Amino acid sequence: MRVLKFGGSSLATANRFIQVAEIIKDKSQESPVAIVVSAPQGVTNHLVAMAENISDEDKLANDLIHFNRAITTIIDDLSATLPAFCPQHAEQVLTNWEHSLGRYLKGATMLSYCPDHIRAIIISIGERLSVAILDSVLKTYKINVSLIEPEKFLYTNNVSLNALADLVLCKEVFGKEYNQLNQVSLMPGFIGTNQKGNVTTLGRNGSDYSAAVLAVCAQAECCEIWTDVDGVYNADPRFIKDATLLDYLSYQEAMELSYFGASVLHPKTIGPIAQYHIPCLIKNTGNPEAKGTLIANENDQKKQVKAISNLDDLTMVNVSGPGMKGMVGMASRVFATMSRENISLVLISQSSSEYCISFCIHSSDAEIAENCLKQEFELELLNGLLEPIGLKHELSIVSLVGDGMHHQQGVAAKFFSSLAQARVNVVAIAQDSSERSISVVIEKRKCTDAMKVSHQNFFSHKPTIDVFLVGCGVVGSELIAQIARQQPKLKEQNISLKVYGLANSKGMVFDSEGIDLDNWQGLMGKEAVAVNAENIKKFVRDHHLINPVLVDSTSNETLAMSYVDFLQEGFHVVTPNKKANTDSWEYYQALRKAAQSTNRRFLYETTVGAGLPVIDTLQSLIKAGDELVQFEGVLSGSLSYIFGKLDEGMSLSQATTIAKENGFTEPDPRDDLSGLDVARKLLIMAREAGMKLELSDIEIEPVLTKGFDDSGDIPTFMANLTLLDKEFSQRVEEAKSQGKVLRYIGNIIEGKCRVSIEAVGVEHPLYSIKDGENALAIHSRYYQPLPFVLRGYGAGAEVTAAGVFGDLLRTLAWEQQH
Repeated sequence: MRVLKFGGSSLATANRFIQVAEIIKDKSQESPVAIVVSAPQGVTNHLVAMAENISDEDKLANDLIHFNRAITTIIDDLSATLPAFCPQHAEQVLTNWEHSLGRYLKGATMLSYCPDHIRAIIISIGERLSVAILDSVLKTYKINVSLIEPEKFLYTNNVSLNALADLVLCKEVFGKEYNQLNQVSLMPGFIGTNQKGNVTTLGRNGSDYSAAVLAVCAQAECCEIWTDVDGVYNADPRFIKDATLLDYLSYQEAMELSYFGASVLHPKTIGPIAQYHIPCLIKNTGNPEAKGTLIANENDQKKQVKAISNLDDLTMVNVSGPGMKGMVGMASRVFATMSRENISLVLISQSSSEYCISFCIHSSDAEIAENCLKQEFELELLNGLLEPIGLKHELSIVSLVGDGMHHQQGVAAKFFSSLAQARVNVVAIAQDSSERSISVVIEKRKCTDAMKVSHQNFFSHKPTIDVFLVGCGVVGSELIAQIARQQPKLKEQNISLKVYGLANSKGMVFDSEGIDLDNWQGLMGKEAVAVNAENIKKFVRDHHLINPVLVDSTSNETLAMSYVDFLQEGFHVVTPNKKANTDSWEYYQALRKAAQSTNRRFLYETTVGAGLPVIDTLQSLIKAGDELVQFEGVLSGSLSYIFGKLDEGMSLSQATTIAKENGFTEPDPRDDLSGLDVARKLLIMAREAGMKLELSDIEIEPVLTKGFDDSGDIPTFMANLTLLDKEFSQRVEEAKSQGKVLRYIGNIIEGKCRVSIEAVGVEHPLYSIKDGENALAIHSRYYQPLPFVLRGYGAGAEVTAAGVFGDLLRTLAWEQQH
C-alpha cells in the first residue's frame, strides 16, 4: 500500500479535484492506495477566523455565508464539468456540518468563549468536506472507496489543537479496525482523538502528519505528499530564483529543513516515517510526471551542504545577570517555565561565561514568555541577580543543512563570509554536535540578502553585479553598449551583470528585472524619479540586491560628494568623475575609510589615464614598499591631440576644433584648455603617492594665456580662440628651432606639483606623445634612472568606457570563495 496525501492547494478548485482523482486512478492500478486530504485551500483559515470572532454575531452570519459559498462553488463546478458527478452526497454532508457549525458557534457566542475541544471540531470541518467531495468525484470514475475515520484509531495526547499521536496505540487499533480495505481508501487529515473521545487536531498543516501516522499504521511502502511544487528545493524559490530541486534527502536533513522553515514539509511528519523507515516522496499535483524529492534512510554525502532554509517572525529572549553564573538549576527553571506555557524553543544559545541564556521563540509567544519569566524570577529580578528580561523582535533564522557537512572543513567559514558579504549582523549562532546544520539568528529585514549570497556561494556560483548608472552621455552610452555586447561572454563565465537603474538629466528609471540595454533610450524620462541616493538605496533594499554598484559617469560635484553615503549603504562606487578625489583631503580620507569599514570598493582608475592602469600600477608600487621620487606625464588625451597637431603646423584654434569634433575634448573645450582637468589628475596621483595636498596647491599654467577673454558661449569662445593662434605658432617654431616640441605636462618634483606647457627634446620620454595618447613616467626608488613608463590612448569614449567596465568587473563578489 502507498499513502497519498493531497494538500489544500491540490484541492482548491473543481479542476484540482479532478486532477487528484486522475492521479488516484493511475496510482491505484499499481497498488492499493490510502488517500489523506486537507481542507480546500483557504477553508481552514476561514474556520479559524470564525472560531476566534465569536463576539460579532452579524460577522459570523456573514462568514457562514462565505464558507457555504466556497464549498458550493466547488460542488457546482464539478457538476458542470463531470456529467456523471452526483452532488447530493457532498451537498448533504455540507448541510449537516454547516448546521453543526452554526450550533457550535452560537454556543460559543453565548458563552463568550470557545473551548479548545470545540474549536478542534470547528476547524477540522474542511477536511471532512474534502472527503465527501472527493468520494463523489471518485464514484464518477467507478472507484469504490473505503472511508477511514481517524477518530477510530488515530489516538493522541490531550492537547486539543496541536496533538501528538501515540504511534504504538494507533498501529495496534488500526490493525483491528481496518484489516480489510478497498483498493482506494479515503481519510480526512488533521484529525485525531484523545482517550476521552474528544476530537483533537494535529496542528497547522497537520495533514502531512496524519499521512505519516497512517503510513506507519498501514505499513505502507511509501508515503507520498502531493503539493503545488515539484519537491523540496535547496532554498525558497519564492526569493531565490536560482534555487534548484533536490532529488534526495535523508530523514535527518528533511527534519532540519522542515524545522527551520521549509514549508513543503511539516516538522512532525518526519518522525513517524523515520522511526519506521518508510520512504517519503514529495510530488506536484499539477505536474505529476516530475520526479519529485525522495526522503529516505540512506545517507547521501555527495554534497557538503544540501540546502539553505529560513524561519521568520522570531523573537530572541535573553535571561542574563550575575545570578546566572554557577547557579545550578537556573537553566532548568527557564526551560521548565517555557514548557509549562507550551512555548516551543526554536533555538538555544548560552554564553561560555554562563552569564546569559538566549533562546528563540515564535514572536506570537513573546508576550506570554516575558510575563511568565518575570513571575518565575521575580525575587532574582528584585534583588538585581538578573537583568531585566530582554526581548529582541523581528528576527529570522537562516540554516545550512546537509549530512555531508560532517567534519568538512571550511563550511562555517564560508557561511560567515557570505553573511559578511551580505553585510548581515549575526545575533546568535547554534550548531549541534552532529554538524548536520549551522543556524544563525539575524535581523528579519536582512534574511533574503543572507539567503541570496549564501545560495550564490554554496550552490549557483554565479556572482552578480547590480549596476546603477548615472550619466548617459558620451561615456555612459558607450558603457551601456559595451555591457550589452559583452553579455554572451559574461554568461559563458557564469557572471550576471544587470543594469537596474539608469539616470540622465530627465531623472532615473528602474527595472526590477534589469533594463533592456538594446532599447534603453526609449525608457529614459518615462516614470523617472529624482536622481538621489535615497531613491537608489530604497530600490536596492526593496529588491534585496546583494552586490550594488554605483557608476557615476558624470562630472557632477553633488553626486561625487555623496559617495561616502553610498559606500556606507553597501554600494561599490566606480567612477571617472574626478571631483570626489580632488575635493578636500578630509573627504579624500573619508572615502577610503568608508570603503574599508564596509568592505566595499571605491574604483576610479579612469580618473587619470582613462583606460591605462595608472592608479592600480602606482598603488601596487606603493604597497610593495616603493616611493615616488618624481613624476611627469601627459595626462590629457585632448591636449595630447591638440599639441600633436601643433607639431604638424596646425593652428591652436584649428586643432581644438578638430579635437572637439572627434569627441576628444569635453563639450566645452575650456574645461580642457584651462588646465584644471590635468591639475585634478595630477592631484590624484600625488595623493595616491601619499602627499597631503589640496587642489589649490597645484601650480597651473593654462593653455589660455593670461588676459585672453574666454567668456561667452561655446561658439563665441571658439571664434575668439583664433586670437591665440599667432602666439602659439611662434612658441611652436621657437621649440622647433631647438629640436623640441611643446607638450602639456603635469610634474611632481620634490613634493611640488605643477601643470605647464613644456618644450621637450627627443631624449624626453614624453617627446613622441601625441594624437590623443597619454603617457606617464614614474621615477621611483625602484625605477631609477630609467622611469617606469605607461603609454596608451587616454581620450575617447571607447577607452574610457572600457576602463570603467574593467573597474566594474573588479567588484565581482570579490571575497567570494569557490
